[in-house]
Amino acid sequence: MPDKTRVLFVCLGNICRSPLAEGLFLHHLQTANLLDAYDADSAGTGAWHVGNPPDPRSIAVAAVNGVDITQQRAQQVEDVHFSEFDYLVGMDHSNVARLKRLAPAGSVATVRMLFEHSGQDVPDPYFGENDGFQRVFDMVFKGTKDLLDELESKRKR
Repeated sequence: MPDKTRVLFVCLGNICRSPLAEGLFLHHLQTANLLDAYDADSAGTGAWHVGNPPDPRSIAVAAVNGVDITQQRAQQVEDVHFSEFDYLVGMDHSNVARLKRLAPAGSVATVRMLFEHSGQDVPDPYFGENDGFQRVFDMVFKGTKDLLDELESKRKR
């Protein structure tokens, strides 16, 4: 069996958007019976929340939609992520620009946005109202499903 495709979802603090993306990508993998083909994790470009669980609002919106992200803990992107993961998927243009600056020389990981084709940012709901988390959940649900479909089409070639 070939090695697993490894995907790291990245946002600013790793407590709102990227934990949802990790949880939803794993949800899609489980639904499609593809857990043996992929690994997923998440991280932030900043270190403010390292070791903390996701934002309670992210946990709540995930739970209401049948996804459990309570076991996740925030981490910061490190050089090793650029060699351990095949894809580093930023939630917005700022995350992607930061990842490209952080990438060590010779990095082979693909750095891209979740909505690579449209260039659409996933907005950070941290300072907004609670309904922003449901909007972000809905966006990330679609984005992670589309990403899995894209990766599967490449994997099956």
